[in-house]
Amino acid sequence: MAELSDRDPSRAHWMELFFDLIFVALVGQLAHGLHVHPGFGSLAIFLVLFASVWWSWVNLTFVIDVSPGLTVRGLSVVMLSAMLAIGAMAVAAPEAVGERAWLFAAGNALLRLILLAVWIRRSWSDGRASRVRLLVYNGVTALLWIVSIFLPEPAGYLLWAVAVALEVVLLTTTAARWSAAAFGRLNVEHLSERFGLLVIIVLGESVLTVVAAVSGTWTAAAAVTGVLGLLLVAGLAWSFFLFGIDRMRSGLEALRERGDVGAIRDTVAFLPFLLLAGVTAISGALAGAIAHPADPLPAALSLCLGGGIALFYLTNAMIARRFGDAWRAILRWAVPAVVLPLVLVVAGFALPALATVVCAVAILVLVVAAAEAGVRRRLPRGSRSATID
Repeated sequence: MAELSDRDPSRAHWMELFFDLIFVALVGQLAHGLHVHPGFGSLAIFLVLFASVWWSWVNLTFVIDVSPGLTVRGLSVVMLSAMLAIGAMAVAAPEAVGERAWLFAAGNALLRLILLAVWIRRSWSDGRASRVRLLVYNGVTALLWIVSIFLPEPAGYLLWAVAVALEVVLLTTTAARWSAAAFGRLNVEHLSERFGLLVIIVLGESVLTVVAAVSGTWTAAAAVTGVLGLLLVAGLAWSFFLFGIDRMRSGLEALRERGDVGAIRDTVAFLPFLLLAGVTAISGALAGAIAHPADPLPAALSLCLGGGIALFYLTNAMIARRFGDAWRAILRWAVPAVVLPLVLVVAGFALPALATVVCAVAILVLVVAAAEAGVRRRLPRGSRSATID
């Protein structure tokens, strides 16, 4: 019997967007270390912790996506409960590898217990193998997070890595078993909308970072750097929302029709982590540039700026390839979009931060202008003028 629900499963619900606010607050908290201690150690800690929280977002989003029978009130209970777990992780984030590690672990454990409850409701009746997988995927991993609370450093952190790795391995090795049932419920419209809206909010956090940095420094040079920073974020948004989000929707639909489980897994679970990590790293670099516009960026922040832009476009290129786009079409825009920012990483070691941001904006303008020119070349001659209206 088909499940009945009082919500449209093809659209992201308002409570899901409300949940994303606390998730982005967590991302901002994780990135705070880059602002305070802009070194390679802080960058490594951010990437590792962000990987764990991104994985949590993916798991929660996917179980909601394949649960069309979940009612509005049921969804709201899940989202609000998950917000409590994510909120604990956000509070713990600045000292997640210090004295608040126990709280970070407790938040992860709680989230996995919530996921376990939703998955039991969703798939418990699918058979014994499904039950074992569910109990291991979120039950055993929740237990690992709980046990890590009582272990000394670094044993507790090692257990965190084991818990996340166990989930990743289970996802990749058992995909063929659950794909037939999951594909029938997979909602491409919902997934695309959820990811697009999350990118909006993460870009919004970057805007907030720029504004806060200018407000905290408040000099003419800082203001100019801030304006350029906003232009840089706008360039990323232009690239993603005018070229990427529609391609994601059509690409996922094509992958579902082909039954390509691995490609869907990569483009939904793994590759977007790199894209969002790149955006967040860029915001950390912009904060540092605004604070000290006349000085060269610290090496780690120079890597965050140029490497973040390169990672953003490289990830988009990898996703486009997984969707089936031809190499020739991808390389036409991906090569300059990836190589030029990597050159900027080296230049940033010597240039004043303001000049480095100017170069970054110039690269974004070049990439976006080339993409727009490519669109106009592909349009029929008669329709070009209509695109301006």
